Amino acid sequence: MEPVLVGDKPIIDRVLAEMGETVPAADIYDVPDLTEAAAKAAALVREGKADLLMKGKLDTAVLLKAVVNKEHGLGKGGVMSHFSIFEVPGYHKLLCPVDGGMMTYPTLEQKKAIIENTVGVLHAMGYECPKVGVLACVEKVNPKMPETVEADALKQMNQRGEITGCIVEGPVSYDCAMSKEIAEFKGFDSPVSGDCDVLVAPNIHAGNIMGKMLTVTCGARLAGMMVGAKCPIVMTSRGSSAEEKYLSIVLAAAAAQKEA
Repeated sequence: MEPVLVGDKPIIDRVLAEMGETVPAADIYDVPDLTEAAAKAAALVREGKADLLMKGKLDTAVLLKAVVNKEHGLGKGGVMSHFSIFEVPGYHKLLCPVDGGMMTYPTLEQKKAIIENTVGVLHAMGYECPKVGVLACVEKVNPKMPETVEADALKQMNQRGEITGCIVEGPVSYDCAMSKEIAEFKGFDSPVSGDCDVLVAPNIHAGNIMGKMLTVTCGARLAGMMVGAKCPIVMTSRGSSAEEKYLSIVLAAAAAQKEA
């Protein structure tokens, strides 16, 4: 990875000096205004001068406004969603809870797109057929619970070949998705039980709470980025650890290389 920095150049130069690092002058763009800096960074990607985008010290909303701009942004006409992947103590493989950072109350079609975006990144990482659990609080379809109806619809889409490259199960409760033993005890028979790669939350609140619960309470490590745009976009919090930012860059680099 080679950094291309966009922002207030005197501040960038000072920080680099404090770190004992150097970046070629040609790779530093002096754009002090944050809104203009976000627009310039998006333009560099469109012009082929950068392969991915990463949020620096600015509000997420400022960067997203530049990304979703219909004339000069990085949209592809589809749904952009947040991809996150966690190394969770006590679970035997990496886990992707989505979407806890972008889509607030996704519709059925948007949930389909979230699955497709997420599975696309996992394919780029070398997964052949990720296992996707669409979460609800029960494992049976209940017309009074729209989340269960949509989860079942996504499963049917997968079985009809409308969602490909993965196995989709839903509705499925968190315990049945994460534990084969609990699923067997409850009489829930599914190939994803205890072996999920992806957990699809019903809304951003459930996804966000799940992600923070895994990190804050369970000590999970994570990486994350926004996908569905013309390039991966690293959207870590300004307060995220250096490790989280590093892992997110590595993840985005892999996805960008696959797209290229």
